[in-house]
Amino acid sequence: MAEPSAATQSPSISSSSSGAEPSAPGGGGSPGACPALGTKSCSSSCAVHDLIFWRDVKKTGFVFGTTLIMLLSLAAFSVISVVSYLILALLSVTISFRIYKSVIQAVQKSEEGHPFKAYLDVDITLSSEAFHNYMNAAMVHINRALKLIIRLFLVEDLVDSLKLAVFMWLMTYVGAVFNGITLLILAELLIFSVPIVYEKYKTQIDHYVGIARDQTKSIVEKIQAKLPGIAKKKAE
Repeated sequence: MAEPSAATQSPSISSSSSGAEPSAPGGGGSPGACPALGTKSCSSSCAVHDLIFWRDVKKTGFVFGTTLIMLLSLAAFSVISVVSYLILALLSVTISFRIYKSVIQAVQKSEEGHPFKAYLDVDITLSSEAFHNYMNAAMVHINRALKLIIRLFLVEDLVDSLKLAVFMWLMTYVGAVFNGITLLILAELLIFSVPIVYEKYKTQIDHYVGIARDQTKSIVEKIQAKLPGIAKKKAE
């Protein structure tokens, strides 16, 4: 009589275990966390996401500080001077360390070998397959950009072309006040500050953005209603 009871219990056990399995991979992560995806592009996008959201303060601080110093140097000096000083600084560190280790080995009569041997033995060659993969990924974005440029300049959509014209007209005023390096510095400050601020004050920002979007939408609709070509297309 013990066997039937075991048989009746086994379906419930198997059903409970089978019901528990799907919940494991589908478990939701913490909000704002980058999902663990398998492809290289997704992993790289997750790395960028973690970088601009200051998930690792030391790593983000290093990247932010290095790029900011580089841009400030380019604002004060020419590109040739900045590159030359960077190479000289790097060579000064490596040559000094090489001489220091050689002197230490001579004094201690040790045979540790070249101090950078571990890095010299690293294989940094780029395979043809990896090169083609990068080129194929780049060509997708290039072709998409070319299609967008043709669509805008040949006025496939009048509203989109007018938006580009207004944007370029505004950029003439921006260019009269700021140069390219200054804009890059401002862009970096925004990239490393806006995402973390938005994550902290998401509710308040979404409220005001929604109000601005509604106002902009009403203005665009009024402009489209006054344009004869757009109004005719909507009527059709």
